[in-house]
Amino acid sequence: MKIGTLSALTGLSRDSLRFYEKRGLLQARRADNGYRDYPEEAVQWLGYVRTAQQLGFTLAEIAADMPLLAQGEEAGPALRAALAIKLADIDARIAALRGLRAELAKRLDATPETGASCPLRSA
Repeated sequence: MKIGTLSALTGLSRDSLRFYEKRGLLQARRADNGYRDYPEEAVQWLGYVRTAQQLGFTLAEIAADMPLLAQGEEAGPALRAALAIKLADIDARIAALRGLRAELAKRLDATPETGASCPLRSA
């Protein structure tokens, strides 16, 4: 299928499709006239890519796990493991942000009476 058709079916711009192709996430054959010709499976594949991005995976992570998706149902356990790793990473980032938030709140609550006139200086 041509790039315009793929764009319409996926909701992705032609520039995005070209970008994904340049990054190796999407492959197209070239017709004799030089036009890109994408396989029908590209629609489903791009759905996987967009879902993975929405779940916080980077394009580099998606590219690294790309063969897993091509394996179909057999990829399930490996993809679940990748999701579990991403979840643990997000939990760690949330914990770090909570700690940062607590420190910021503590510094904002410090008053000049406690000897902390500047919230960036340690009392």
